[in-house]
Amino acid sequence: MSRRAARLLTNLAGVAALLFFAFPVYWMFATAFKPTNDILSYTPHWLPVPFTLEHFSTAIHRPNFGYYLRNSLLVTLSAVLLSLLFAVLAALAVGRFNFRGRKAYMLMVLIVQTAPFEALLIPFFIMLRQLDLLNQLPALILIYFIFTMPFTIWTLRGFVMAIPAELEEAAMVDGASRFQAFLRVVFPLLAPGMVATSIFAFVTAWNEFLYAFVMMRDATRFTLPIWLSTFQTAFGTDWGGTMAASSLFTLPVVVFFLIIQRRLVSGLTAGAVKG
Repeated sequence: MSRRAARLLTNLAGVAALLFFAFPVYWMFATAFKPTNDILSYTPHWLPVPFTLEHFSTAIHRPNFGYYLRNSLLVTLSAVLLSLLFAVLAALAVGRFNFRGRKAYMLMVLIVQTAPFEALLIPFFIMLRQLDLLNQLPALILIYFIFTMPFTIWTLRGFVMAIPAELEEAAMVDGASRFQAFLRVVFPLLAPGMVATSIFAFVTAWNEFLYAFVMMRDATRFTLPIWLSTFQTAFGTDWGGTMAASSLFTLPVVVFFLIIQRRLVSGLTAGAVKG
């Protein structure tokens, strides 16, 4: 097979994969704009013509939507910031300093990362009940922080170890303290790792449903994933409202990625260190 034919097949495979994964997303957005009759029709309508905003209005004006949105933003952003703060310090400790138990510590981090979330539901519930934290948003922040912390530490540790220690030593020789050397030399080079882990932490906390549903009992403490489940009732499923709500639910993740994706690319470029 010639190189040109191989490249053509590779491009076709890439386009096929793109269409395969993008079509459900397109169908979700398209259905959100379709009238109810077109959604329930046996004949598929590929384009939302005519289109309507009725389903978006229904989704936004659903009871307690403002509380759901506020709670999701609060717990997600808090968990991401806390995870990055503590993970950077932990990654520096295990990546820069030799101390007894370092390998055992990283092994425990890896074991915690592989533990299934569902298996920890009952222990978390009992612990939070004893601490009188059930139906409290700090409980969700703590849980999401614990879930995202191991992956963040493991990833940032690799970035820390990839940064030559000689850069910090050179800065300290020039008169900088260890903190100043970290802030001016190491921290900028950690940007791509922090961006990558923040995306993972944001998506994990934003999409979580089970713990929010079990730990929160008051409707004003629910998050947006629980809001999505309210469109399915004993009388059937409001598919238009569900698709509109799902479209709105994905927008913050897309906006978050668009905001930091430039930083991700520039950080990867700036992180290249020449010897």
